[in-house]
Amino acid sequence: MKIGLQVPRFSFPEGTAGIAPVLANIAGVADEAGFHSLWVMDHYFQIQGFGEPGDAMLEGYSTLAWLAASTLRIRLGTLATGVVYRYPGVLVKTATTLDVLSGGRSYFCIGAAWFEGEARAMGVPFPPMRDRFEMLEETLQIARQMWSDDDGPFRGRHYQLEQTLCRPRPLSRPHPPIMVAGTGERKTLRLVARYADACNMYGSVEVLASKLEVLKRHCDDAGRDFNSIELSSLGTVQLAAGQMTPKDVIALCRSLSKIGVQHAIFNMPDVHEIRPLEIFRREIIPAVQEL
Repeated sequence: MKIGLQVPRFSFPEGTAGIAPVLANIAGVADEAGFHSLWVMDHYFQIQGFGEPGDAMLEGYSTLAWLAASTLRIRLGTLATGVVYRYPGVLVKTATTLDVLSGGRSYFCIGAAWFEGEARAMGVPFPPMRDRFEMLEETLQIARQMWSDDDGPFRGRHYQLEQTLCRPRPLSRPHPPIMVAGTGERKTLRLVARYADACNMYGSVEVLASKLEVLKRHCDDAGRDFNSIELSSLGTVQLAAGQMTPKDVIALCRSLSKIGVQHAIFNMPDVHEIRPLEIFRREIIPAVQEL
């Protein structure tokens, strides 16, 4: 099993001036510890569950560029980019730039967006859900076309591109893995089956098992090999007294592996203290890498 790290908050004790060095240290330690991937959220305000709206929040792709320069091996991505925040051609160009400058270490992770309050605050249009899912599907089509030999136009209901030119090409082959994030059974998982190289879901092991069964059915309907999709999960780990132990995390990874999850991504409230990363390096990653 591959282990990923999500860093969803930047309100470190060192304050604003400390964000860059603390984040670089987290990334460097995770890289050396054997984490497979490193993720940041693609939000402009902090979201409920991780802090208050006024807490520090960095723009996702600028942050990933900094992390690319601070690491050597770990793969990088947003978890996840909301489709409404950037025009798709610009988004794919941005994602390609990250892939090139990181040496081919990026994921392209996208979803239908959900944080209406954030969008309205930033002056970003927030269409109804049906339109957002149509926009998501067209964005996935545009990404695949821009990363192909077809430089011609794209004509969709929501987006029209006169030329889908993307140079330089990404270093990842055939392109950065396309990950669709979310658990919606009717729309999101259908898009995973049709377009994605990977998916990301959250919830209990029981919930994830149910969602994966739905994804299998969508793959059957689409004539897609279910086993060709990288299955990843997102959860929280707190390795502190009275919280979780390394054995708890290993047991969770085993349970996830049994239902088919290949890539377990965790955030850690105290990651800036570095100790949790060292525990993963010594005790958890070696124990689960053969799962």
